[in-house]
Amino acid sequence: MILTVNIGNTHITVGGYEQDTLIFCGRLHSDPAATVEEYAIRLVNLLQLYGASPAQIEGGILGSVVPMLSGRVLAALQLLCKARILTVGPGLKSGIKLRLDNPAQLGAELLCGAVAALAECPGPLVVISADTAISLMAVNAKQELVGGVILPGPQLSMNALVQKTAQLPQIDPAARAPESVLGKSTSACLQNGFVLGTASLLDGLADRFCADLMKALTGHGDFFLSTLAFVKNSGKNKRDVWITKPTGRNLRKITDIPGIAMSPSWSLDGRFIVFSHMDDKSHALGVWDRLTNRVQRIRFPGNTVIGPTFTPGNKVAVSLSTGKNPDIFMLNHAFQKERTLEANGTINVSPTFDAAGTKMAFTSNRMGGPQIFMKDLASGSVSRVTKQGNYNTEPSMSPDGTLIAFSRLTSEGNRIFVQDLTTGTEQQISFGPGNDVLPSFAPDSYFIAFTSNRSGPNQIYLTTRHGGDAKKVPTGSGDASFPRWGAIPR
Repeated sequence: MILTVNIGNTHITVGGYEQDTLIFCGRLHSDPAATVEEYAIRLVNLLQLYGASPAQIEGGILGSVVPMLSGRVLAALQLLCKARILTVGPGLKSGIKLRLDNPAQLGAELLCGAVAALAECPGPLVVISADTAISLMAVNAKQELVGGVILPGPQLSMNALVQKTAQLPQIDPAARAPESVLGKSTSACLQNGFVLGTASLLDGLADRFCADLMKALTGHGDFFLSTLAFVKNSGKNKRDVWITKPTGRNLRKITDIPGIAMSPSWSLDGRFIVFSHMDDKSHALGVWDRLTNRVQRIRFPGNTVIGPTFTPGNKVAVSLSTGKNPDIFMLNHAFQKERTLEANGTINVSPTFDAAGTKMAFTSNRMGGPQIFMKDLASGSVSRVTKQGNYNTEPSMSPDGTLIAFSRLTSEGNRIFVQDLTTGTEQQISFGPGNDVLPSFAPDSYFIAFTSNRSGPNQIYLTTRHGGDAKKVPTGSGDASFPRWGAIPR
């Protein structure tokens, strides 16, 4: 049996391994007053509790973040057995390079956690340790530990607060949190603060942590700070707008009105989401206000509102019907028609802009079947972008203005393609099965969200500008479509 011992500030964790199998794991209290002999007795009792004995120890490894206890516990182990006990510390070859200012300061449990994590996943990864303190450590693809974050754990914070306040009671952070964040008693308020508050803090910290790690690895870290809006079925003839992190966290419904919502789009400041909305009587522009959490419906002559999107000037471009076919118009900040952006007697829909606001891509059938076109907003000149395929729709321009993602109808169904505007070359980045539609570039011009029914009902998937294995965004039960990224908060 290989014995592992981790000395922490609150507990000493002891584990026994046979080959790669953990046969037991127990805890002792980290007692600064205990002698070597007392620790030896406690270790014997712990082993006996799990049906083991000191005679079975063939070797061991000890890690500690409490220097004053390290020698005593090691001496206690040496009283119990003659096996070699390795100590985690400076000089021990772990296989991990420590890209830190002072590697000797790294806690033993953090190093061991990184080694264990790399045994399960090659990296890059984040190693999280939650005990008296909560630690997050980043390991890159080269198996180098490149930095981390340490903050007080909830129990430590609770003890500090209770000790400094006479009337606040001690609570169990492991107890179930109240259903509402509005606590009705002191205990409930404390429970909410330490459980829900810590969870929210870690969520936000994890986002920043992963963003910085990804940026260091790839140059693209805004993914973890972004938010997706999308449309999800809420019942018969009812579709509402939802928002979520691309990881599936913070999922919530933001509209709840009769009818069908489509094509949501964020304002640059994150205050508004506009969308197309149809009910039994009319077709309108829906506007959700984050500050008031209210939705208004704005109707236009012609009763057609298609694909609204916020422009870099924080106005809305949308296709409206003023005649036989829809044209693209600019709305002012009050969501009223301001001027025409594109009109030529054919169908013109799905406007999308670069971050500088100098170029607008859109879909038009002016040459027969639907194709993607580009308009220089300064000169007014229009050029065709897609030269292959008979049915190209739903463009999304990368914010840096170099790429356009779009959906093409192929012999195998709809697939997502990316056109390089600099070279004129295109690349297929989705391969089904089913249909892949409605692509949307992330603010970093690297990630792309799209809708696919490859697993049955429509769901949201993520890929990159280079393609690769698409990952599904967890959005819960129900059909989900029309993903659109929000701006990154600064």
